[in-house]
Amino acid sequence: MKSKTHILIYIIVLINFTVFAQYGKQKKADSLFNKFSFVDASEVYKDLIEKDFNKDYSVRQLADSYAYMRNPDSAAVYYKKAVEQNNVPTEYYYKYAQALRGIKEYKESRIWLRKFKDAGGKIDNNKFLKDADFITTIFNTKQQYFLKDVKFNSKFSDFGAYVHNGLTYFTSSRDEGVSTKHIYGWNKEPFLDIYVKAENDTIVDHKSKIKGKINSTYHDGPLTMTNDGKTIYFSRNNYNKNGLAKDKAGISNLKIYKASLINGIWDNIEEVPFNNDEYSTGHPSLNSDNTKLYFASDRHGGIGGSDIYYVDLKSDGTYGDPQNLGNVVNTDKNEVFPFINNENVLFFSSNGHQGLGLLDIFVTTKDQNDIITGVLNLGVPVNSSKDDFSFFMSEDGTSGFFASNRDGGVGSDDIYAYNRILPLKVEGTVTDIINNKPVIGAKITIFDANNNQIAYLETDENGHYEINIDRDADYKIVSSQTKYVDDSKTFTSKNVPKSTTSITTNLSLNPVQDVFVLAELNTIYFDFEKYNIRKDAALELDKIVNMMQKDYPNMIIRIESYADSRGTIKFNDWLSQARAKATNDYLISKGIDASRITKYEGFGERILLNGCDGSINCEEKDHQLNRRTEFIVIQMQ
Repeated sequence: MKSKTHILIYIIVLINFTVFAQYGKQKKADSLFNKFSFVDASEVYKDLIEKDFNKDYSVRQLADSYAYMRNPDSAAVYYKKAVEQNNVPTEYYYKYAQALRGIKEYKESRIWLRKFKDAGGKIDNNKFLKDADFITTIFNTKQQYFLKDVKFNSKFSDFGAYVHNGLTYFTSSRDEGVSTKHIYGWNKEPFLDIYVKAENDTIVDHKSKIKGKINSTYHDGPLTMTNDGKTIYFSRNNYNKNGLAKDKAGISNLKIYKASLINGIWDNIEEVPFNNDEYSTGHPSLNSDNTKLYFASDRHGGIGGSDIYYVDLKSDGTYGDPQNLGNVVNTDKNEVFPFINNENVLFFSSNGHQGLGLLDIFVTTKDQNDIITGVLNLGVPVNSSKDDFSFFMSEDGTSGFFASNRDGGVGSDDIYAYNRILPLKVEGTVTDIINNKPVIGAKITIFDANNNQIAYLETDENGHYEINIDRDADYKIVSSQTKYVDDSKTFTSKNVPKSTTSITTNLSLNPVQDVFVLAELNTIYFDFEKYNIRKDAALELDKIVNMMQKDYPNMIIRIESYADSRGTIKFNDWLSQARAKATNDYLISKGIDASRITKYEGFGERILLNGCDGSINCEEKDHQLNRRTEFIVIQMQ
């Protein structure tokens, strides 16, 4: 019997481990997807589909991943699977139609476009027919970015917001509060300096300038910082002791400089060796492990006016040769302001790729060999008809900054903050309704409005669960565990604000009492108007002690005691409480930990087992049945 029990426990543990593993994989896949690491995300989604874990959702995500990797053949295969799902979001009809265009299945594409319109979708026919880039159209099917207010813009130029360890660094020409200003003749504004602010800073003026020797009398910024926060690379006008240094055409170009943090002050300013007086080198950005430095430059031999390059940062402190990112990224016009997120995905601004106006912000896509295969326009509201640049994304991919000189701003260039609409998730905790402790390994099953099971997972070691769901849908969630009565709730993701990324749905489970154990927990009885433990009661209590100590070492009970109907209600309440306490004290005196008895309580004469309520004559044996203590099992294992 024990060997079978051990096998059963092993199977349960193995199942739990497997479910936890798939659950962790989905969180990983979604995180990669949210940060544009589509190749890595696609591999995890394929594994989840193979394991049949939250399959419908993974199919849709895999289809999107293939589309963004510019693989229309694979995208069309999985979009076809997606549109066959019950209650699939209608935008997937549109995405499937676009993917079919990508593989030149124009007739079938028109069929699915019609289905999208019949389902209430709206289409700009001119754009649909003219837009040759079906991937960008798919990417911008739904608005992903939503802007929010930035309180620290000024009437001057502000851009290059960059967050590190809770501090926001940015470049500005405000120089407010300073009596003597150095004015840049090009736009009649003060020269740019680098500022830093904490999250709750409300006043940002000359006192907020970065400490040390970073800011000069000319343009400084923007910057990028190493992971340890001890080194920065920043842009600065080329100048020397005689003032601005200029090229043969009389232009002072940008250069990249490096600085070190020494006792809280930025010092040891040094120029990087790949600068040159005859062209600009600026807008530095480090990759996730600080082994590459990306930058923009109009150096000789490039593809356009200004291109994106990178250099290797070697362990001995030296630099590799500048490498041009090639014609997938760079055009015959200008590519500037590179930014690398923590998944090593490149964002940049360009006026050479198809956009909405002047400079637009783009993101690159890669193949399985980490080779950049295409670029995607981030769409509105990130991009506008004016210049949009200096993009930054937080580590989790949910928020960030960019700059723009669009209409409606405070100054010439303004910083804009954004939130991204990420997959909506439902999460919560499953607890024991008696002791409010988390229930580990509770099965969570989610059903759609038509009672189709769409997801399955189990709670973790904290009784917690979370899983992605679709917006604008109704759901039912059921929690079950073999030791508990099932609990279920309905919830909806309809009309949930776009800024909301999580719906909380907690569940409580009521323990199932074990009838076999209850049969062994015999009721004990008391003498008339007495609360002392009789010898026969002590024998029964000793059995309970033995059961709780040896057979069920995790069993938790509750004690309930009663009186017969003779005596006043007040006296019987006191007497039953005394009996409950005597029972509790006896068990504790025999070694039962007090924490294993959730409560001992007297109920007086309020719950009689027979009709002996004083209205009829009863024999003593009948009254005896009401002078009792009962034991309620709260938890078995």
